[in-house]
Amino acid sequence: MRPAAPRSSFACQQLAWLLSLLLLSGLLGGCASSQRLKDVRAFAATAPKLSGYTELSQRYRDTYQRELPYLTAAAAGREKALDAERRAAYPDLVAIHQAVVAYLRALGALADGDQFNYGDQIKDFSAGIKAWPDTGLTDRHVNAVANLARVIARAATNREQDQAVQQLLRDGYEPLHDALDAMHTVLRYYDRQHDNEQGIVLGMLDVEIPFSERPPERLLAALAKAHRQDKANEYRLLGLRHTLAANQVRDLAAWHETLYRGLGAPTAPVRAATSSLAPTTIAAAALVQGAQP
Repeated sequence: MRPAAPRSSFACQQLAWLLSLLLLSGLLGGCASSQRLKDVRAFAATAPKLSGYTELSQRYRDTYQRELPYLTAAAAGREKALDAERRAAYPDLVAIHQAVVAYLRALGALADGDQFNYGDQIKDFSAGIKAWPDTGLTDRHVNAVANLARVIARAATNREQDQAVQQLLRDGYEPLHDALDAMHTVLRYYDRQHDNEQGIVLGMLDVEIPFSERPPERLLAALAKAHRQDKANEYRLLGLRHTLAANQVRDLAAWHETLYRGLGAPTAPVRAATSSLAPTTIAAAALVQGAQP
């Protein structure tokens, strides 16, 4: 009969087993951390896709200049008043985009192990914006921008890379969701304004072109018809750009939701703005590629 192993040998085996478990746990944790940082860097790199929002914001701001040649004197007076409102709202509407991009840049910098210099990034949008009810921009959206500024500033004080990224994802979850909702709401408003402008311009051409079709004015009629065709194509492509921009905002919200839930965070209500990539996104991207009306 073999003698029992000394207790010291058994204790050493237990210690080795525990150390192996700790090492394996550390390796698995390190792999999870590495993958999370990789995913966050990829997520942050999507920031340029939101540029469509700023381009459409600029187009919204300049609506009056495009409409003016097609307006009657009375209509021009009404649109002039609206032009002042558009130009006053424009800086606040663009500040939402600036806040979202600053958040993405902060995440990307932290995931790269860099110290994010947030000072210059948040000055422009953290000074305070106001609600514009006509556009759908509410106090909730305004507060989201202010909250994003706060969580970005706080994240810069965290020295541990993975923990800093996790904390920023947690702290930024609600304000980013509301900021993206603001962008989506404003884009819907831009789309309605686009439809209104299209009705004004094409409506005027449809009314006036028949009067230019008398034989002495055939050249004028031909030019007017060609112009109408160009404008109709311009508005069609712009409609696709509106769809593309809205879907890109929705896709970004869905990705952020996935990253947040990957932290093992408490279950949050499913967000309406986090639908998967819509087929219209691909179709719109293909049609507007290279077309800049």
